[in-house]
Parts: sequence; C-alpha cells; structure tokens
Amino acid sequence: MINNGSDAWYLIYSKPRQEDKAWWNLDSQGFRCYLPYVRVRRLYRRRYQSCVEPMFPRYLFIRLAAGIEDWSPIRSTQGVSGLVRFGTWPARVPDDLVDAIRERTEQGYLDLSPEPLRRGDKVKVLDGPFASYEGVFHAERGEERAIILLDVANQHTQLTISQHSLERV
Repeated sequence: MINNGSDAWYLIYSKPRQEDKAWWNLDSQGFRCYLPYVRVRRLYRRRYQSCVEPMFPRYLFIRLAAGIEDWSPIRSTQGVSGLVRFGTWPARVPDDLVDAIRERTEQGYLDLSPEPLRRGDKVKVLDGPFASYEGVFHAERGEERAIILLDVANQHTQLTISQHSLERV
C-alpha cells in the first residue's frame, strides 16, 4: 500500500445478504468500514414487523489510503464480491456524503418506519373497495386494524380497515 497522507472512502460490493460478514471480516483485518442501517416495516407471514437492515443492500463503505495499489486483500475477503469501479478506477465516495449519512444514523440506524396515526389525522385508503377514498383516523382496533370515518353521502360512516392500507394525507 502507498500512503500519500490522504484517506478516502470507497465502496465495497458484497455478496448477497453478506454485508455484515464482509464488514466483520474487513474490520478484523484492520480496515475502517462503515455499514449504515435503516429500520423499516416488512410484511412477514401476513403481518408487518419492524426490522433493521442495511441501508444500501450489498454495499458498505471502506476508508483507505489514497493511492492504494494492492486491492487483493480486500477482494479476497469473505463476503466481499469486489470494489465498485468507474472503469478501472475504484469509486471514491465524498466525505461529506458519508458524514451526512453518519449524522442521520446516530442511534445506529435511520428509522423509516412511519409515525403512528393519531385520532383526527386525515388518511387515504390505498387498496380494496374504498381505494383512493379519504377519511379521518378515529381509533386503533387491535394491533393491525383501524377505525376510520369516511364521508359517504354527507354522513360519517365508520369503517374498520387494516392500518397498512392507510396513508397519512
């Protein structure tokens, strides 16, 4: 390795679902790596669950000395598929971008799960026979269901619907 005094962030492309393995193996070799996470809601066995997963599937950042010539220890690391390149040159990632991602993930991950609906919030029905109707969130009914008020023929009608079929307007 050649070190001319300036370090830079680069992108590693991992094998499918092996971002953690690549990060761990690179870290144990002494490389400085960064793998940002995001909290999302996923449908699993007909129920939505909150889970934490890599923000950029199959990608992680690595801090290396500029001018590195021997990439073989990185490329041969378990979990690593290769480096992201533009032509023959490894793709450099601006420090500002990595810093901005780090700021937004201070608690270890970026939380993208939606805020819970509150009584009085305007909502839109996303699917089913009432798709595209707008109403007012009235109450939760259990873990997955909600009661909304729809304006049908100038009367408020209560409708029980899956919370995942609603979107805040």
